[in-house]
Amino acid sequence: MPSSAPIRIACIGLMLTLAGMAAFANAASAEDVNPSELTREMILNDPAAPVGGNPQGDVTIVAFEDYNCPFCKKAEPAIQKLVKDDGHIRLVYKDWPILAATSVYAAQVALAAKYQGKYELVHNALMALPGRPDKATIDKTLHKSGVDVDQLNKDLDAHMAEIKALIRRNDAQATGMGFQGTPVFLIGPYMVAAALDYDGFKKVVVQAREKKE
Repeated sequence: MPSSAPIRIACIGLMLTLAGMAAFANAASAEDVNPSELTREMILNDPAAPVGGNPQGDVTIVAFEDYNCPFCKKAEPAIQKLVKDDGHIRLVYKDWPILAATSVYAAQVALAAKYQGKYELVHNALMALPGRPDKATIDKTLHKSGVDVDQLNKDLDAHMAEIKALIRRNDAQATGMGFQGTPVFLIGPYMVAAALDYDGFKKVVVQAREKKE
């Protein structure tokens, strides 16, 4: 898997159309990946991917992130605040654990929390951890987060195949589109491979709405 190498941009200059990226993904599918998993529809509307914000929002943000990525953690507060303040953004979470074994474990437990309706609770708690937390720190954070840990462990066992399949699809989509590392945010028809501040993300959302109109 690629290493984390976020691209810093001072202005919104590094953007690609989502339709163009999806076409590239279809042309660059991996041997063990079904091409149907790399379509624009699956990137935006994978039924297994957690969704936050307004499910009926007029702009969709697809966030490819790793819980060990410092740039993801830097961007997270701005993204969450914008989604809350705007009220019309649909946020699709794409767990893409590429940095360490603990990245995979963190993604798995976060996705297991989805089965009790607490994915975002765990996601936010893990994103708030500094540095690269070890498994013991992740487990301790789960107990403090308010999630039912016993139920989470049961769901982790019961749904591990589905969780691994979702993570594999996320990886296939990201690598198929040529992403070099986390974070990557698909905002409407645009791509941002960087950790922007609140105003930066807001400008892209405005441009996405203007493009749509």
